[in-house]
Amino acid sequence: MTPAPILLVPGFWLGAWAWDEVAAALRADGHNVTALTLPGLESADVDRSAITFADHIGAICDAVNATGRPVVLAVHSGAGAPGYAVTDRIPKKIAAMVYVDTGPAKGPLDADFDGVEKPMPSLEKLAAEENLTGLTQQQLETFRQRALPEPGAALREGATLTNDARLDVPSTVVCTGYTSEQYQDAAREGQAWLAGLTELRDVTYVDVPTSHWPMWSRPQDLARIIGDVAKAHATGA
Repeated sequence: MTPAPILLVPGFWLGAWAWDEVAAALRADGHNVTALTLPGLESADVDRSAITFADHIGAICDAVNATGRPVVLAVHSGAGAPGYAVTDRIPKKIAAMVYVDTGPAKGPLDADFDGVEKPMPSLEKLAAEENLTGLTQQQLETFRQRALPEPGAALREGATLTNDARLDVPSTVVCTGYTSEQYQDAAREGQAWLAGLTELRDVTYVDVPTSHWPMWSRPQDLARIIGDVAKAHATGA
């Protein structure tokens, strides 16, 4: 039996490089792994005004289709929104979802955002807004140096979800910055970035107390969780 291939998609301001440690650990364990850089995050010179939310959905769909087999799609932070839309577009090609400190978002993440792009905040502001537990100063400095502005459309645009088959895609929510109880409470309160949690039919919660960027603060643990999901969806291919 061969584990399902794994596709890793980073959150805001990040490229495929953000997954390097997790991807290396998974490959060392025999997994077929691809990490994706979403449109607009390739370089500082990209025209982010031309990037749409649909472009992000399309890029993930293309990467899934390129594997030739149903994948485990692991999405982090802001990638939870296009990731959930992908399960609506091609549910049969998603063996399972792993939401890494994020959830199946419905609607825009920030409908009122009107900028061409959203730069990463200063490290000081980031510390006030997000959980940085377990991150080294070197990791934070690398983040600051390599981060690129997020296309504005990724915040203000959303997807229309029409395919109820997405509701049966097995989903694991890796809760790092907040506990699983806090996640479920926030979903019930109507938080848009978690709204899909109230409708999914097969959700498993895993608490991993650490930063919002567990691919850096606890990469081995995160790789093990994602790898276990891929093994659980192994096929004879």
